[in-house]
Amino acid sequence: MKNSFIKKFLPLLVISGMLFTSCYKKYDPKTYQPAFTVNGYTSSSAIGAGSLVGYWAFDGSYIDSISKVVATNVNTSFTGGFKGQALQGADKGYVISDLPNAIKNLNSFTIDYWLKTPNTSGIITPITISRDDQFWGALDMFYENGGRTDATANLKVHFNGQSEVWFTNGFVSNPWSGWQNIALTYDAATSTFTLYQNGNVIASQTQAGLGNIVFPATATKLIFGTSQFQTNPSLGTAGGVQSWAGYLTGQLDEVRIYNKALSASDIQALMVLQGKGK
Repeated sequence: MKNSFIKKFLPLLVISGMLFTSCYKKYDPKTYQPAFTVNGYTSSSAIGAGSLVGYWAFDGSYIDSISKVVATNVNTSFTGGFKGQALQGADKGYVISDLPNAIKNLNSFTIDYWLKTPNTSGIITPITISRDDQFWGALDMFYENGGRTDATANLKVHFNGQSEVWFTNGFVSNPWSGWQNIALTYDAATSTFTLYQNGNVIASQTQAGLGNIVFPATATKLIFGTSQFQTNPSLGTAGGVQSWAGYLTGQLDEVRIYNKALSASDIQALMVLQGKGK
């Protein structure tokens, strides 16, 4: 009787066990972890998403993912970057593009990028917006060549749209020690420029009455890796290459331009989330 019971119900027990095993999901701690969040964001793409007007990932391409404008490279290449690949600069190397329409009238703006570069001779210019009728561009961000040390460098900002502004008190700490996140914001409502290094404010300047940023019709090119007078042919009114200027020989990555001044908390969140690969 006992053996008969076992023979009758054993197959049912085996089938039930198989069904239970197939329905049971092995516990995975990652599944139950809350999403990594910084200041309310879980990904860098969510920050200022509706205001992003230019994005260069440099992942094997010189394309602006927003406007789809493809830049031209001169003596540059790609290498391992902060995320994926990065633009690898070189002596007499740069990338040049037609200025996307969405960047011509920004009003307010944010420029954010990652930079890793050695301390070479001459000014080092990660980004320039050209201006054909002037010596300097419509917008220049460059490391001044005078007074640079291993511990500090002066990251100067020059703007020349409706009027000319120099923002010269942005001293970056340990600028050559690996990847650095740099962000520049301009708030048209307060006419204030703010410069960040690795999510922290390092300088701020208010230019009373400047208002909305408007680039002139002579602002035609966007350049990564050098100043407008170092290109070939030389742009602007300088008449040629300047001996005190140089080229970015390091790496530039994840360049973003927004048509709004991101808040300090958004700048910090953008840096941290990119650092997490999000």
